[in-house]
Amino acid sequence: MTMAAAIESRTADAPAWSKTSRIASVDFLGDFGQAETIWRSLENQQHFSTPYQRFDFLRPWQQLVGEREGLRPFIVIAYDRERRPLLLLPLALGQAHGIRIACFMGGKHATFNMALWDRNFATEATRADLDALISAIRARSEADVLALIQQPLKWRDLPNPMALLPRQASANDCPLMTMVPGASPTTWVSQSLRSRLKSKERKLKMLPGYRYRLATTDAEIKRLLEAFFRIKPQRMAEQKLPNVFAEPGVEDFIRTACMTPLASGGRVIDIHALECDNEVIAIFAGVANGHRFSMMFNTYTISGNSRYSPGLILIRNIVDHYAERGYCALDLGIGSDDYKRLFCKASEPIFDCYIPLSLRGRIAAAAMSGVNRAKHLVKHTPSLLHMAQKFRSAFS
Repeated sequence: MTMAAAIESRTADAPAWSKTSRIASVDFLGDFGQAETIWRSLENQQHFSTPYQRFDFLRPWQQLVGEREGLRPFIVIAYDRERRPLLLLPLALGQAHGIRIACFMGGKHATFNMALWDRNFATEATRADLDALISAIRARSEADVLALIQQPLKWRDLPNPMALLPRQASANDCPLMTMVPGASPTTWVSQSLRSRLKSKERKLKMLPGYRYRLATTDAEIKRLLEAFFRIKPQRMAEQKLPNVFAEPGVEDFIRTACMTPLASGGRVIDIHALECDNEVIAIFAGVANGHRFSMMFNTYTISGNSRYSPGLILIRNIVDHYAERGYCALDLGIGSDDYKRLFCKASEPIFDCYIPLSLRGRIAAAAMSGVNRAKHLVKHTPSLLHMAQKFRSAFS
């Protein structure tokens, strides 16, 4: 039996709580193939999930990254009495410090984590439904703790039902831009910022072949990725940051997701770029779903052209690109970097849930929760954040 199938397919029938919950049974699967049909059926626009929970995003992540980290799939599917799927939790099981932890697949490469929900069920789900789900997981899971982190409080203006569980604020919020289809472009990127960027872009427009593009062909994607994996390590070394893209399997995962087409058009990860005939000037990549674009990774040239703010110019192009296509929201990833706030004026609340599933899980969940609260305090207290940054600089 392969690692992906190491968890035997099991079904937990609902006990007495089925009288107050729509959840009548729960399946636990360790194989993507067994879950694929239901998984894909819960991805469409009539249902409720983020692009980071797409089957074609998480399967290559698990195969190329998760397995190398010692994680194995733990896919939870809840059904009603007619065996209609109500939700799918794409989890992975791992172990740290002797504690068995079930967490969302995708690791640090998924900005947002959610279940995939039947939309009607999501709008009506109650605490009793969530308690029924957790009870089934507790009864049949090998895990000590459910660590369900980086969940949006809302998605497409619909409350996330997982917020009914005990929760706490994540260490960081997500800067968010909202766009009203048909509104003037200056409502999402101000005229003053556009003027400043236009002035800087005049220098770049003098470069032979200067252009903005969304990569659409395999050849374009491969060429831009070659530039990204050449430039990004140099940028991260300059900032004295670890290169997460050098971790085992990560580059292969990124390449696979960027090359995989979606039935609805585009790729699992879309790549936007500024370039000229001589170099790739800036790259931003992320996921899109017809309603929102969410940034995943970026870099920009190490040449002298970097002084003309190519990253900001590229973001302006990306914003205009999706606004013209009727998108309603855009984010540049979780975190409070200054450049994000130039574009994203609102803050999207993000929350974490640490749920004990065993006796030793109670201690672990309390410890994980405490660490998270400390990080949140530091991030939201300017004096503590400044002190932490000075401390990191002194030892980097």
